[in-house]
Amino acid sequence: MQRRSFLAASAAAGGGLILAGTRASGAVQGANDRVRIAVAGLNGRGNAHLSGFMGQDNVEIAYVIDPDANVLAKTLKKLEGKEAAKNVKGVADVREALDDPTLDAISVATPNHWHSLITIWACQAGKHVYVEKPMSHDIAEGRVAVEAQKKYGVVVQHGTQRRSDSGVAGLHEALHAGKLPRLKIAYGYCCKPRGSIGTAKPENPPKNLDWNLWQGPAVIDEYHDNLVHYDWHWFWETGNGDLNNQGTHQLDVARWAIDPDQTHPVRTTAVGGRFKWDDQGETPNTMFSVAEYPNGQMVMFDVRNVNYKGYEHQVYNEYYLEDGSRIVGEGNYKIYRPGSDKAEPLKIERGAVTPGGNWGSFIRAVRANDPNMANGNALEAHYGCVLGHVMNNSYRLGEPAPVEKIEFANSDATEHFERLHAIMRDGVGLADADTQYTVGPMLQFDPDTERFTGERAEEANRLLQDPQRKGFEIPAADAV
Repeated sequence: MQRRSFLAASAAAGGGLILAGTRASGAVQGANDRVRIAVAGLNGRGNAHLSGFMGQDNVEIAYVIDPDANVLAKTLKKLEGKEAAKNVKGVADVREALDDPTLDAISVATPNHWHSLITIWACQAGKHVYVEKPMSHDIAEGRVAVEAQKKYGVVVQHGTQRRSDSGVAGLHEALHAGKLPRLKIAYGYCCKPRGSIGTAKPENPPKNLDWNLWQGPAVIDEYHDNLVHYDWHWFWETGNGDLNNQGTHQLDVARWAIDPDQTHPVRTTAVGGRFKWDDQGETPNTMFSVAEYPNGQMVMFDVRNVNYKGYEHQVYNEYYLEDGSRIVGEGNYKIYRPGSDKAEPLKIERGAVTPGGNWGSFIRAVRANDPNMANGNALEAHYGCVLGHVMNNSYRLGEPAPVEKIEFANSDATEHFERLHAIMRDGVGLADADTQYTVGPMLQFDPDTERFTGERAEEANRLLQDPQRKGFEIPAADAV
């Protein structure tokens, strides 16, 4: 069902929903430019969204939305006495909030499989959107979200906070302007300790959970407790693994560093596995990925989640330059010159961002009704998310191989994979003789058509869009 027909049917059935306009209404008007915002998804990041937006001047929390009645009630209780939420309404279905013509914006902190659909519905309803990373759960729906933003002209800002950091922006502006040696490899790390989720048996959903709404577009065979409320990240139907969870931040920064005339990579491969935990999670807890852009620049990425004594926490980016230099840091940078093992400060000018941090910049853009003010707009979000999706797709098509059989045509990739494996061998305790990695194929990707080509293309193209449940279909890009 499309949103329009859902609302019409609901109204006819006494559901009380009335179709609002489907075009952006322009800059925020009235009440001294008060912005009325809804927050969808109230666990984890949803609480951060509430705090962030309530900390902004003249922002009203109009709706809080969650299909779990217990979570919804708990949130409403926490908001009691808060001036910014004095008129807040709690609802289970996001469409009820989007139908309110006085709502200006929605902030999306739901599970990943809902991100694009809510973004698209909100654009169609003329609402501005702050959407958590990753904006998309698959490649095809991300493109539809981009086209919806273009058509309806609303602000869409991605929840990648580093886009609001003028120091990070300044480094990338310097790289793009040729003020530094040319970038060779943009490297990202998502290495934070996590643990096994065990195995949860299929059972009936709890009565407090609207299972139909929680599933939304995702085709899920059976409910189990490892889905709700966080570990959905580690199942392909609902999440994208840590590569496009925490890693979305570092992937976005890495892609931001690539020359600005580049859109998507043309080749990618991934190697990894889910080691030690013996649980029902599907996504890798260890992964090394490589993506090459048409101009020869590369992104390399590490995921390393298995905890061990002496675990090194790494959630950051590095930049390898063609002259042999390496830049490290975040916002304030240091550089290792060729042949030197001593870092020296790298002085660069701050870059251009909309001020106010990720929350304040979004509110500024909404008040101005200017999508160009978004720190991390829909198109930039799409490019960063697709980078992770193509890496994940290579892994998902992979086959087991012993570590001694793993080879890369690129010497830099070989070196960095061997570093990752050395940590897994010496720290985690993977024995070379017994360890099988999942080795993904080198996939070819056409940046213009956003489809895979060449060997294994038919299989890879099946992963471009997830199956969708009736009533929650993603529209075609030309039909938003």
